[in-house]
Amino acid sequence: MSEVVLARLRRTAVSLLGKPRMDLPLLGALLVLAFVGLATQYSASDLDRGQALAQGVRLGLGGTLMFVLSRISPSTLRNWTPWAYAGSVALLVLVAILGEGRGAHRWLDLGFVRFQPSELLKLTMPMMVAWYLNQRPLPPDWLSLGVVCVLIAIPAGLIAEQPDLGTALLIVASGLFGVFLAGLAWWRIGLIVASVAAAAPIAWHFLHEYQRNRVRMLIDPDSDPLGLGWHIIQSKIAVGSGGVWGKGWNAGTQSRLEFLPEHTTDFVFSVFAEEWGLVGVLMLLALYVFIIGRSLWIAANARDTYSRLLAGAISMSFFVYVIVNGGMITGMLPVVGVPLPLVSYGGTSAVSLLAGFGVLMSIHAHRKRVAG
Repeated sequence: MSEVVLARLRRTAVSLLGKPRMDLPLLGALLVLAFVGLATQYSASDLDRGQALAQGVRLGLGGTLMFVLSRISPSTLRNWTPWAYAGSVALLVLVAILGEGRGAHRWLDLGFVRFQPSELLKLTMPMMVAWYLNQRPLPPDWLSLGVVCVLIAIPAGLIAEQPDLGTALLIVASGLFGVFLAGLAWWRIGLIVASVAAAAPIAWHFLHEYQRNRVRMLIDPDSDPLGLGWHIIQSKIAVGSGGVWGKGWNAGTQSRLEFLPEHTTDFVFSVFAEEWGLVGVLMLLALYVFIIGRSLWIAANARDTYSRLLAGAISMSFFVYVIVNGGMITGMLPVVGVPLPLVSYGGTSAVSLLAGFGVLMSIHAHRKRVAG
């Protein structure tokens, strides 16, 4: 019996460590982005080696998870999907009961680790939508759309209640991308968009006061330059002061002199723009564009509906993170606390993003093995 178990373990090890299954262009781009993120963190934290090392450890954990997930077939991931989704929602319920945080209950402290369960939904939500739609005729009818809306609304409502409206909106977007990629007719998309726009005045009354203030500051940050408008104004100053070529690595003044708040997390892009200027920003955006384009290429070449919807939704969600963070730091969108992928300081976010790329790697590796 023991020999059978050992033989099975050996076959599993050989399968896991066998020929490379990573998409090397995507892997290379992610490694470059991780290096840029660590260098920016080291500079933004005023050369705090401990903080840079902590972020490096988190990226290492995320990379390990990406490697493991890349070895798991999409069919296995599909079988796990309902359990992963249910587990994520259960953790959100635990957050509502036992959560902790500064001004908002978003984290669970398990003693040996403290993490933000809402980040898990960035992966399990598109998985669940893809799993559900994969079992039904496409494009989805109104009944399927109603079920998907319920699947999205449950976790999004729990996250918004924490409160974390930015993450809730990203979770909604990641689910809707799956619906969009399922071939939803344009007239239905237009009808949904029009309904959301019509409901916006009603939704305004359900926002917290600080969330309304963020929208007000987007329109006119100079109305309270030393208070509510401080973040946006200082971020614009940091971005503009970088000029074309930037002030150089570790030579930015806005973060170093403590003018720029949250300079290692939400506004780390402002630090990068000040140090590397317009040229550096364009190069970083080109790197993001390459990652998103390569991810969409993997989605287009997936061989089954579940993989295609899942890969497309993950890719489009990554695109939204970059756009929203860039919009935040330039004052084009409200400040909603969305990190810059793999550059902002934060463990759960980095690990969940790299886990998503692990799923993409798996879809790429198994693209010729899965029946359509």
